[in-house]
Amino acid sequence: MWRIAVVCLSLLAAGPSQAQEVIRLARIADIPDQYVGGEMLRAVYARLNIKLEFEDVPGKRALALSSAGEVDGEIQRIGTLSRDYPTLIQVTPAINYIEPAVFTTKLHFDVVGWNSIRDYSIGIVRGVGSSEAGTRGMARVTATTSLESMVKMLDADRFDVMVTDLFSGLVAVRKLNLEARIHPLSPPLERISIYHHLHERHRDLVPKVGKVIGQMEASGELARLRETLIKQVLSGM
Repeated sequence: MWRIAVVCLSLLAAGPSQAQEVIRLARIADIPDQYVGGEMLRAVYARLNIKLEFEDVPGKRALALSSAGEVDGEIQRIGTLSRDYPTLIQVTPAINYIEPAVFTTKLHFDVVGWNSIRDYSIGIVRGVGSSEAGTRGMARVTATTSLESMVKMLDADRFDVMVTDLFSGLVAVRKLNLEARIHPLSPPLERISIYHHLHERHRDLVPKVGKVIGQMEASGELARLRETLIKQVLSGM
């Protein structure tokens, strides 16, 4: 995980001196964009004098924990999550966005949406909703246990392409020193808004968190913080 000191003291003012409430969120392990979203939310919750803690687990396990109420929610997921997991309430507006992208070792073609990869063998990370939704119905899809294992499998030619969000893919490829072999194709498959979700027992907290996200989005603070975090992760590789 990326342990990076983020200089955002003005965002982390804790308010009145009192015991802080703690919210525990599921975080998909070893996905860089989940780290970034988590740190963005840390700044949001600090405005409410709430401390965040994270449970790093695989994607499917994260949903099992959060939907059952064993943790308090999810950092960020696609907007249709509540349809399949009705105990998880979407917080609006969106906290972040992802750009699912195609990575490959040998192929070169212009990407025009998800149908561009339908005829190839594809690797995705199990439990990542955007990848699962985008490749649904495709014939040759392999769901891997983690982003790093998927990158290694692509390097070993276990499939033709892999799909992950562009930022996370770049970080993983760089971490494994495979930049000379694995490259992203352009443009990304799409841009997807992703939303923080809380378990239904925190229903009263949902509008409060949404209000802070909206304020930080309108002021530009959220975008600046995201940019800073991404630069720090990439420069720390």
